[in-house]
Amino acid sequence: MTDTDNRPIAFFDSGVGGLTVFSKVKKLLPNENYLYFGDTKNMPYGEKSEEQLIGFADSIFRFFEQKNAKAVVMACNTSSAVTYEKLKNNYNFKIYPIIQSVCESLANLDGVKNLGIIATPATINSHAYSKEIKKYNPDMKVLELAAPKWVRIVEEHRIHEPQSIEQIKEILEVMSEYKPDKIVLACTHYPYLLDVLKKFMPVEKFIDPSLFFAQNIKDDLTKNGLLGDKFEYEKFFVSSEPENFKVASELFYKLDKLPELTNLVVG
Repeated sequence: MTDTDNRPIAFFDSGVGGLTVFSKVKKLLPNENYLYFGDTKNMPYGEKSEEQLIGFADSIFRFFEQKNAKAVVMACNTSSAVTYEKLKNNYNFKIYPIIQSVCESLANLDGVKNLGIIATPATINSHAYSKEIKKYNPDMKVLELAAPKWVRIVEEHRIHEPQSIEQIKEILEVMSEYKPDKIVLACTHYPYLLDVLKKFMPVEKFIDPSLFFAQNIKDDLTKNGLLGDKFEYEKFFVSSEPENFKVASELFYKLDKLPELTNLVVG
């Protein structure tokens, strides 16, 4: 096992949401090289079929194989929920799926008996969070609710528009009926909405699972002797609309230049 490995760590999501994970990992691991793919052409993933999602993920994994990635971070809850178990053994790098990586931490939160999960329809329909959490804490009550419009609100830069605020409020009103102790923002786009969310509930009520996820990734790379020792580059790729991606990304991570437009072959 080598002491250092300067091959890049790769991330993907349907858009800018995964930058919430990327930025936290980069802060913890400043001496790594990075790749990021935003599949903006096929956004939002939460409305796609299982077959489509598997095709998207496989094409992105193969793209990262060509780029010699040492690890790939599935910075997308929907893709982790639907595709990870089916694809996890098909590639020559470590894969870190966000849901499967954070649920042990969520299951052991102090004083939490009722845990709310707000996610995309595909993630909710998979029941991935409730299934994983029950493995570690069968007594925790998991309350799942889909927020189908929230990803587009972020990607289309409409966070503070009155219609968007009303759509966010409607979901929180339904969730509040369950009286959750904490609410997991179980889509990497959703932490972008905290400025609005905290108008209706205390900000301490919300959990961004990328905090647990970033530490999990660092710990595992360390354990497996895969840490790098020299930052040389970070490269961003999108499947459509690089200008929109750059504008939307500025909430969480400022890109120095436009991401590279890359057409992947699906299937």
